[in-house]
Amino acid sequence: MAPPDFDRLTQDLLRRIDELCLLTEVPGTITRTFLSETARQMHAALSGWAADLGLSAQVDEAGNWRARLPAAGPDAPTFYIGSHLDTVPDGGKYDGLLGVALGLALAGAVRASGQALPYHLEVLGFSEEEGVRFAVPFIGSLSFIGEVEPLLARTDAQGVTVSEAMQHFGLDPEQLAQAAPQTPALGYLEFHIEQGPVLEAAGQPLGIVSALVGQHRLGLTLTGRANHAGTTPMHLRHDAMSAAAEFILAAEQLALATPGLVATVGRLTAQPGAVNVIAGQVELTLDLRHADDRLRAERLESLLEQLQQLAQRRGVQAQVQVLAEIEAVPLDERLRHTLQAAARTLGLDAPELVSGAGHDAMILSRRMPSSMVFLRTPGGVSHHPAEAVAPADVTAALQLGWHALHTLTQEHP
Repeated sequence: MAPPDFDRLTQDLLRRIDELCLLTEVPGTITRTFLSETARQMHAALSGWAADLGLSAQVDEAGNWRARLPAAGPDAPTFYIGSHLDTVPDGGKYDGLLGVALGLALAGAVRASGQALPYHLEVLGFSEEEGVRFAVPFIGSLSFIGEVEPLLARTDAQGVTVSEAMQHFGLDPEQLAQAAPQTPALGYLEFHIEQGPVLEAAGQPLGIVSALVGQHRLGLTLTGRANHAGTTPMHLRHDAMSAAAEFILAAEQLALATPGLVATVGRLTAQPGAVNVIAGQVELTLDLRHADDRLRAERLESLLEQLQQLAQRRGVQAQVQVLAEIEAVPLDERLRHTLQAAARTLGLDAPELVSGAGHDAMILSRRMPSSMVFLRTPGGVSHHPAEAVAPADVTAALQLGWHALHTLTQEHP
């Protein structure tokens, strides 16, 4: 396959991303949540881009957007390139969407070359990875591998279940099996910004991910007693907010004392939420991550013991709900070698990295060989409007992907 003009592809890709990010639920921000009207608009815009490239596109019964470049023969396996389309509130341009755009640009370039691949090439835009709407991540990729069923009854802040949200979007939860791969899977590749400072510090545009850390996501409810802020003495209070504050600091101290462990309380709501009322109930989340599953589980157990102790001391009740438990995932060795060989062909020293963030690749690895390539993140900033990417790094990613697809062609003639 004759290589395309990678600089032109980069310019077109970045222009498309700028246009796509004008689709938002909150004007002035980049906000796209699971099965929102903005998600529908994103699907339509991506389908228009795919049509320009001569590719067919569809939305499956999980709300995942998909574009396909058929192989010469219908019985060929499928190689997938993708990432997610949803964002955190007021997020950045490139988290997730860049990986989908890179896959689409590569598929379009292969089609334009006029040479059919010996495998189907499919681009995946997963509908839900961040876990914003239902406080649990990976609904899109879990649907793709047939493991979403336990999550269909979860509710969002308005009491809408995942199943109801799918129906409101025009999907049929009874047909979720159709979202699964219909041909043997050759593998999965996800391009993603690093979301950290390692590649920038190393002066390298790309890195190859060797493994993804495991994580726990928990929902906690602390119930005390609401009372008047002026007439209740400090020693007679059952303050759920103070208990939450102590727990948050305990989580921080535990992470600081454990190399490689990160702990985050990212959401907190208090009831009744008045300035002159002691908080009677506080709901909060805990996100705990480490590459060693056993160590993470031990530290979580220790932290939850501290929670029960402080709750008893402060006269509040603590309830804990496990929202997600995800094991650390080593990525496919053969695909890593393919990507490393492609990097060497390009004269790139692409170091191997462990991802501190969860990605759809860790879900797909349960069903197929999976791999990831990180792009350098200027300033290490992500989940923020300041999120950026260097055009030269996007070009390098396109070149790496092109060479990797060519190598797969040689392995599967």
